[in-house]
Amino acid sequence: MSLTLLNLMGLAGVVVFAISGVLAAARHGLDWLGALVLAALTAIGGGTLRDLLLDRPVFWLEDTIHLWVILGTTAATIVYTRYFHPPLGLLRIADALGLALFAIVGAQVAEELGASPMIILTMGVITGTAGGALRDTMIGEIPLIFRSTEAIYTTACIAGIALYLGLQALGAGRDAAMLAGMACIAALRIAAIIKRIRLPAVRDRS
Repeated sequence: MSLTLLNLMGLAGVVVFAISGVLAAARHGLDWLGALVLAALTAIGGGTLRDLLLDRPVFWLEDTIHLWVILGTTAATIVYTRYFHPPLGLLRIADALGLALFAIVGAQVAEELGASPMIILTMGVITGTAGGALRDTMIGEIPLIFRSTEAIYTTACIAGIALYLGLQALGAGRDAAMLAGMACIAALRIAAIIKRIRLPAVRDRS
């Protein structure tokens, strides 16, 4: 595997989302196998859906390093949670960092295929959010992206990708735009969690 910056970002996202999957499994009392399955769904679910929609080879079938990273991360996180109590809010922080990494990675994958800005934005959002949605669905929870009580999630993703594309359109370098986009997503998500900023819920007269 050629460890380009894009690949390294993807692996970092796999690690962070796998951690969030194991922490969710621990919160619900799943066994070790359940934790591994949940970690894998969280870490590669969004990228898998992206690759299928873009009709490109599924990234973890092309290189199994992602599966080994998930296995190692799961084992390490299980050991950690066995002897230490995870800090309050660690799941949400891990999820926010994974969201930032995967959203920009997904956008860059679509960008390299020559997709239009709308498709780049859509693929970035799918890559960043689908894994977490699968994780929440498997443990019987409403996915974060659909909870009216949840701080902004997809909105942060959209803002960061739009910033990434906008900076490049203005002449900024790709790496600088990438870092700015990731920082925007993570900062908005974490700030929304701390300040409890939410979008208005849809209401009917009843």
